[in-house]
This record gives sequence, C-alpha cells and structure tokens, in this order.
Amino acid sequence: MAHVRRQTGTVIWFSGAKGFGFIAPDGGGEDLFVHQSAIRAEGFRALSEGDAVEFSVDQADDGRSKAVDVTA
Repeated sequence: MAHVRRQTGTVIWFSGAKGFGFIAPDGGGEDLFVHQSAIRAEGFRALSEGDAVEFSVDQADDGRSKAVDVTA
C-alpha cells in the first residue's frame, strides 16, 4: 500500500453501530469512505461528526477511494 502523503479532512457522518462513515477532504474532491478498522485508536474505534482527522488514501476493491490509517 503506497501512500503519497497524509491528508486532512472532517468527518461528515459516522455510525458506530454500522462501523463506517465518510470524511470530506479539506482539499475538496469526493467524500471518502472510512471503515472502523482503518481508525488508529486504542479500544473502541469510532469517529464523531465534525471531528478533524488525518488520513491516507487507498483504493478499495471496487475501485473507489477510501480513507485508511485514520487519526483524530
């Protein structure tokens, strides 16, 4: 997994029950899918709407971009 550079963005929606959500990159472009397994945190991994996050971008199996290695 080759990451070009870390990006920043804001969580626009996250469901702890479903374990996924979406991040709006600060630089614009498409909203990025984020799965709870991509969040770097101790214990329960979840994000809240409005959280500022830093992340890398990778390509999902379906070809769409997703956020990985996410930190709040």
